[in-house]
Amino acid sequence: MAEKETKNKPKDLIEATPEEVTKLEEQISKSAAPGEEQILSRKERYERDAEHQRKIALESWVPKTEVGRLVKTGKEKDIDKILYSGKKLLEPEVVDILLPGLGSDLLSIGQSKGKFGGGKRRAWRQTQKKTMEGNVVTFSSLVVVGDKKGHVGIGMGKSKETLPTRIKATRKAKLSMIKITRGWESPEQGTEPHTVPFIVEGKCGSVRIKLIPAPRGTGLVVGDQAKKILRLAGIHDVYGVSKGQTRTTINLAFAVVDALSKTNRLKL
Repeated sequence: MAEKETKNKPKDLIEATPEEVTKLEEQISKSAAPGEEQILSRKERYERDAEHQRKIALESWVPKTEVGRLVKTGKEKDIDKILYSGKKLLEPEVVDILLPGLGSDLLSIGQSKGKFGGGKRRAWRQTQKKTMEGNVVTFSSLVVVGDKKGHVGIGMGKSKETLPTRIKATRKAKLSMIKITRGWESPEQGTEPHTVPFIVEGKCGSVRIKLIPAPRGTGLVVGDQAKKILRLAGIHDVYGVSKGQTRTTINLAFAVVDALSKTNRLKL
């Protein structure tokens, strides 16, 4: 077997030392065609292409509002100032420019088909409308966006296909961006805020959720869908108490955002 392997190898590699072999392999890798790229996963390719398209869209963006023109020209660089001034965000590009490290996540508001209504949770909610021409299918999705530093937004989109629903929901989430106040376990240590500053309660429909400050290292003691919102908002430790129809993910998500918005009020 060893003789067969040596026959297939070039003469330079047979007589070379291990150090020379590694150097030769590095030279071969450097001399590869410039158009070749590493094999990326499907998610990495999607994120790379989405980032490239976002940069192109921002460069060709022509603002139509006063806030957009100020941001495009660089005269306004603080999104908190815009949010606290009461001005309405009407263009999502404003958020893209002022918060470049924005992350997003889909909430599981749908359910796949299964016996006894017991399918797995999924991101797309499918509904049907009866017409004379047949069943008209509509998809819905709920997206949360945040920079993990105190900015979070949530939005819902509907369309006849799945991809446009996510685009619409992401746009609405950016336009509904809010600034929240985070708290410390011990602010005198100079560490980063990690929890809510005091007890806050949010509601939507029949859902009521209470967020209670927790010491560092506790984690997020809430449901899985509420964790996605709190992580993107920059909350790492919190206790949660909820009641009502919490299986209705849409109401639960808006209740969590409602509770976070109340952190801006000073405790009386």
